[in-house]
Amino acid sequence: MAGDDAQDDSQKTEEPSQKRLDDAREKGQIIFSREVNNMMILGSLCAIIMGVFPYMMPQFMIKFTPFIARPEDFTQGNGGTWLAIRHILYEMGLLLLIPLALTTVAALAAGFMQTRFNVSSERITPKFEKISPLKGLKRMFSLRSVIELIKGIVKITVVGWVAYASVEAHLPRIAALASYDMNAMMDLLYRMSIRISVAIALVTIVIALLDYFYQRFEYLKNLRMTKQEVKDEYRQQEGDPHVKSKLRQIRMERVRKNMLANVPKADVVITNPTHYAIALRYDPSTMSAPIVVAKGVDKVAARIRKIADEHKILLYRNPPLARALYDHAEIDKEIPMEHYQAVAKIIGYVFRLKGKKLKK
Repeated sequence: MAGDDAQDDSQKTEEPSQKRLDDAREKGQIIFSREVNNMMILGSLCAIIMGVFPYMMPQFMIKFTPFIARPEDFTQGNGGTWLAIRHILYEMGLLLLIPLALTTVAALAAGFMQTRFNVSSERITPKFEKISPLKGLKRMFSLRSVIELIKGIVKITVVGWVAYASVEAHLPRIAALASYDMNAMMDLLYRMSIRISVAIALVTIVIALLDYFYQRFEYLKNLRMTKQEVKDEYRQQEGDPHVKSKLRQIRMERVRKNMLANVPKADVVITNPTHYAIALRYDPSTMSAPIVVAKGVDKVAARIRKIADEHKILLYRNPPLARALYDHAEIDKEIPMEHYQAVAKIIGYVFRLKGKKLKK
């Protein structure tokens, strides 16, 4: 069985199609990196320390200095100790409310960025293999679990080393912290917190980027297809009338957008004048006959006329010729030979208005 799985994986050489990616997303299979969440949370904590703590420190000093400087004032009589503890917890809760709220928002934002709140019933439906001890053991000792373990050890080692390196110079002052007054102690702790948080945040950004690209690689690798799967999917889609209609609609929309983008290049737009519009371009030095750069009826014709008017392109009224060109001429092709004479008169008129010559 393991050999069959390995052989099957080796045959999956084709990149996943858009349909396979869409199907995977519907099943709840998405690119997700826990390190990106950690990066957002640590980044928000870093911003809080740098932006909010300077305003919180004075409040902290005002509220908690009495408990530290004069503990004898809070005796056990009349429940004084319990009241003091309740007061401390209440004040700490108020001070930490904003940091906790910002951290929660950062965690939710990170989750939304990766999942777009994609909730799949298939992911939350109970399955036997999810609770099977044998399946659980296989997951525990799989290559992915080993890689995750190595990643965790490396991350803890790197983050720990960076945190230590960022405060190593302050170790003598930390050892003498007990001799500092409250203001000096808070100032030192604040500056050390900034150094540690910034250093760890920068390392976390690098780790998050590496992990995201790794997760993306693994995700696309797991969704790769065999050549036969690609053929079967193509055959299935092409054979589905709804899919064929959708593809035809997409192609027509793409052609229409490209066609309208070429209208400003036209020399004249022949109209009937309300229902049909044919945009023609002619360059005597490179073309043997005028070509149709755009054509349309009703709304498309109105759009062609509007673009032509915006670019000061002449609108020439000739209902019979407009209908004939719409029926028989193709976009990006020369006009039919039977219409040469009628179109030549119009092109000549336009060129005379512009001061151009029909021939070199």
